[in-house]
Amino acid sequence: MGNHTSRRGHADDSQEAGSRRHRFRSHFRGGSSGGGGGVGRVLRRPMEDVHATYSFGRELGRGQFGVTHLITNRASGEVLACKSIATRKLTNRDDLEDVRREVQIMHHLTGHRNIVELRGAFEDRRSVNLVMELCEGGELFDRIISRGHYSERAAAALCREIVNVVHCCHSMGVMHRDLKPENFLFLNKREDSPLKATDFGLSTFFKHGDVFRDVLGSAYYIAPEVLRRNYGPEADIWSAGVIVYILLAGVPPFWAENDEGIFAAILHGHIDFSADPWPTISSGAKDLVKKMLRTNPKERLTAAEILKHPWIREDGEAPDKPLDLAVLTRMKQFRAMNKLKKVALKVIAESLSEEEIMGLKEMFKSMDTDNSGTLTVEELKAGLPKLGNLGIKISESEVKQLIEAADVDGNGSIDYLEFITATMHMNKMEKEDHLFKAFEYFDKDKSGYITIEELEQALTKYNMGDQQTIKEIIAEVDINNDGRINYEEFVAMMRNDSSEAIHKRK
Repeated sequence: MGNHTSRRGHADDSQEAGSRRHRFRSHFRGGSSGGGGGVGRVLRRPMEDVHATYSFGRELGRGQFGVTHLITNRASGEVLACKSIATRKLTNRDDLEDVRREVQIMHHLTGHRNIVELRGAFEDRRSVNLVMELCEGGELFDRIISRGHYSERAAAALCREIVNVVHCCHSMGVMHRDLKPENFLFLNKREDSPLKATDFGLSTFFKHGDVFRDVLGSAYYIAPEVLRRNYGPEADIWSAGVIVYILLAGVPPFWAENDEGIFAAILHGHIDFSADPWPTISSGAKDLVKKMLRTNPKERLTAAEILKHPWIREDGEAPDKPLDLAVLTRMKQFRAMNKLKKVALKVIAESLSEEEIMGLKEMFKSMDTDNSGTLTVEELKAGLPKLGNLGIKISESEVKQLIEAADVDGNGSIDYLEFITATMHMNKMEKEDHLFKAFEYFDKDKSGYITIEELEQALTKYNMGDQQTIKEIIAEVDINNDGRINYEEFVAMMRNDSSEAIHKRK
């Protein structure tokens, strides 16, 4: 259940170290501050106070690297969204480059029907603020579930919008690298609302032939070649293919108890088209999914080829008969677990201090005796006493396990972020006091149970609460069926389930 992220990679090995941000960047605070005077070190232009132009309202959500608020233009009254990234967290040149690149990419892509429009970027003394059009039509799955009626033709229309985003990005030399359902929002509540891609925090520019090596993305959606650290834009097609699979089946094609299991399933590459609902799905839909999820990236369809596929075309062959209701039920459960776990992980992450991370960071440096940026088994063994001093009890067999778990590329060494993720996992996430702190966050009246009301309160705070989601979460986690979640059930969910698709470098 590691919950760390790296931000972006670069197209050559020399820069592959790239930015090594841990996931606590996802807990940036947006803050008001005077922007007067001086040139911003991120955007390299005069600082401006975004609060002079816009008034800030409620929090809309927290992405990997920023907090998004509802904002209103003081002069025109126009309502927009603003993602704030705290500059004090941008500690090195790569971090600054990452944010700069996100702004460049959003400017570069703005104007396309299916990409959220960037209205402006402001930097003040505290943060970089990206002002964007507000997408108030809700998340992709929420819209599908609330409709009730859902057919292959409706799924094909959504696929067309998603693949249009990929086509636009690729034709303009941008690789998205984090395509997942949560990053697609409807612009408004209307039936004909466009679907918009909203988060370009992990995107990068590419040229034909560039090879990328940073492992990032979200567990369910990562392409096999990304795990093998040798990929190009075809990885986006794979992620889009996983979304198409979920739109048709309600669950991801690669599923396991934890991220390592998911990665193993992805690398194994077997996709089951015999289980429900696949026997009732049209051959055209199956054909498209298979061609998007080819293990060899060179054999995958391009975005342009997908848009010509007979199943996806506007006047295409996707049937209009309703999909099995079980598909919607599965989709509800998949989405519900995501939401509760996401809030719980936020609570845990926010309770971990910068100091705790700093300690691990310093420890890595002291163990990396040849300053290579990676730790070998020998260096790890030699560093064991240091781990002991920090209160991390770890045996030699666990060192081997740690290497095996973290070392996906199998080269016998682990880098900084792999190390932080693995030691954090052993030391922090499993710690009773962190899980109990998260449980207590929900259990406001200290009754020892999370009730429906308490769940509703917590999820509403993060803009995730509706009656249906809450019912689904209780049904999924409540093992003894008493209509509430006790501590054991909560711990079982946090330790065994990997529904939170987490950014990670593993």
